[in-house]
Amino acid sequence: MPERSSRSRAWRAAEIAAWTLGVLLIGAYFVIRARQAAGAREGLRRFEEQREQARATESAAPAVPAAPPAVPAATPVPLAWSEPDQKLWSHERVKAWTLVSSVPEVRSSAGPLAVLKIPKIHLEVPVVEGTDDPALDYGVGHVQGTALPGEPGNVALAGHRDGFFRGLKDIAVGDTMELETVRGSEAFVVENVWLVTPNDVWVLDPTPKESLTLVTCYPFYFVGSAPQRYIVRATRSPAAGG
Repeated sequence: MPERSSRSRAWRAAEIAAWTLGVLLIGAYFVIRARQAAGAREGLRRFEEQREQARATESAAPAVPAAPPAVPAATPVPLAWSEPDQKLWSHERVKAWTLVSSVPEVRSSAGPLAVLKIPKIHLEVPVVEGTDDPALDYGVGHVQGTALPGEPGNVALAGHRDGFFRGLKDIAVGDTMELETVRGSEAFVVENVWLVTPNDVWVLDPTPKESLTLVTCYPFYFVGSAPQRYIVRATRSPAAGG
């Protein structure tokens, strides 16, 4: 009897420990989700502040009397940036995004440079400076040395093949995308899709047209270090305002 009573107490203690661990894990999950939402809202707030500052600067500039009245540009649609659709993401990429999104200190203090939107693959993602791990875990990264978002030239953006840019596997020539900065929105149309080697850095060279070059690794579901690069080149739509 004493041995049976001792076993019963041990099982009960193990059961209490298991329930306690379960409650702690559920609590941790909801804390992480709350931090994700707060991080997204904070990024949006900084982005909107930059846009309002840019508009205020433009409105405060003195008018030139000799200049003809300018045709007013279309007002950008207010930014609507929700949490990413992670159905196609790898488990490791989801974990990395969750971690970096819950720690504001690892993100750029200036907030995103722009927001990339690709309707066909339901992508809305912040564009941040650089292509290091924290940048690419949080969003897509502007490749240093290429044109900045909103400027003429070739704007190159890199993203993970098992994260934000996995949907690029479904992109085709003629598809549209949008790059929104604090000064407005620019529409682009996909002109080419290439497979190249990592040494083919010519895809980052300046272009005569206003271009958007998206870079990710290939094959999309390759295990290990992918041997190729998947390139999507889009050019500014002639009918684009912004």
